[in-house]
Amino acid sequence: MTFKLSILDLAPITEGNSASEALNNSLELAQLAESIGFHRYWLAEHHNMIGIASSATSVVIGFIANGTSKIRLGSGGIMLPNHSPLIIAEQFGTLATLYPNRIDLGLGRAPGTDQLTSNALRRSFKDKTDYFPEEVVELQNYLKTAKPNQKVVAIPGEGTNIPLYILGSSLYGASLAAALGLPLAFASHFAPHYLIQAIEIYRNNFSPSEQLKKPYIILGFNIFGADTIEEAEYLRSSSLQSYLNLRKGKPGKLPPPIRDFQKKMSSEDKQLISSMVSCYSAGNTEIIKNGINDFINSTGADELILVSSIYDHSKRMKSYKIASEVFC
Repeated sequence: MTFKLSILDLAPITEGNSASEALNNSLELAQLAESIGFHRYWLAEHHNMIGIASSATSVVIGFIANGTSKIRLGSGGIMLPNHSPLIIAEQFGTLATLYPNRIDLGLGRAPGTDQLTSNALRRSFKDKTDYFPEEVVELQNYLKTAKPNQKVVAIPGEGTNIPLYILGSSLYGASLAAALGLPLAFASHFAPHYLIQAIEIYRNNFSPSEQLKKPYIILGFNIFGADTIEEAEYLRSSSLQSYLNLRKGKPGKLPPPIRDFQKKMSSEDKQLISSMVSCYSAGNTEIIKNGINDFINSTGADELILVSSIYDHSKRMKSYKIASEVFC
């Protein structure tokens, strides 16, 4: 098998627990991921969401980096419209200086929050002009070796050449990643509708760059590993509840699981989650292994970045252990 397995962590704050516990759980999970051979560990930027503790993404990455020694760490992603490219170059340049050859920088175009909060972040979205491509290039230039007499230099950051990744959940990200010659990380774990078309666009239009000579695709995939299918589906119910709450405009902390939750769902709720069915696997080691292999075979992905939104931290750890056995 030539593909890699990685982890996307939203640093979930579960009902009855705190952000402090969520962040310490993330560190423990990253340490486990490192010990059992996962390739990279990414955290995502979200704001004004009471169930996610990774809003200060670069700070959390530093916390995780200090408690690990070799696993790659990064953002999945930094929502660049919220920040100036120079600030991100300095933040991640500092991380790359402290933890060399371990830092990734995944970049997203969405604000990762609501309109009111995006304004509170001091980056207005009233101007509908899309500057994302130019800002990606600007950020990339800050991370390269500075040119003679360059007026603005990212210190630390200059010369680190941190690898960039374009995140996407639509065809836009695929087209941009192809044009810039950057890896594509597609959010198929929650938005699989355009997955196959995005892969085709990316591969067919890819232009080699200094960073990347041929296409490289990372796909999101949900896993719920347990001893039995019944237990795995029970654990999955927390994720389904959370997704439905978010879609209905009521985001909250990750709720505890409910037995036979899908049998109790309304037809409207079942329709809302129908798009998620194609990009998940729930069950024991054999089922998870088959699910991952089938998904890789159908997409040709170079890497899967796994999401396991499970309420009980020890069972979330076990779920990733089960997934790691795909290589055994």
